[in-house]
Amino acid sequence: MDIVLRASAVFVILYLLLRLLGKRELGQLTPFELLVMIVMGDLIQQGVTHNDFSLTGALLAVATFGFLALLLSWITYLSPAMECLLDGKPRVVIRDGTIIAENLRRDRVTRAELESEMRLAGIASLKDVAWAIIEPQGKISFIKSDGGTLVQKDHNDPI
Repeated sequence: MDIVLRASAVFVILYLLLRLLGKRELGQLTPFELLVMIVMGDLIQQGVTHNDFSLTGALLAVATFGFLALLLSWITYLSPAMECLLDGKPRVVIRDGTIIAENLRRDRVTRAELESEMRLAGIASLKDVAWAIIEPQGKISFIKSDGGTLVQKDHNDPI
């Protein structure tokens, strides 16, 4: 039971930490940040299982994380209000070719990063963008001015 309680506490803390980091950080990791996440995984394992190196202890910790993730998934599926609270909302960062600086600042995305994502999506100029939206998963969706073509760029896609 001790492992289940520790796993639950670590799950909640990790969830809150990732929500505080924001969309940008979840969508784009530098090599150093990836290394920190890997090391953090080992530290979490030690904190959750303590000195229990048994298969049962590991399975309990994994099952607890899985159960809590499934629970959050069902909560967000069943309640739109909880979905907004737990997953966040999409945020418009370009409207009719004009950058909305305040929304970029909220997600800590620079103009240069936004323009880079535009180029990766095959968009050369701000005037070609009707809408750009940072999705809750960290993706940026672009809707072109000419005909409403939707282009979605996932920060995790290889170039």
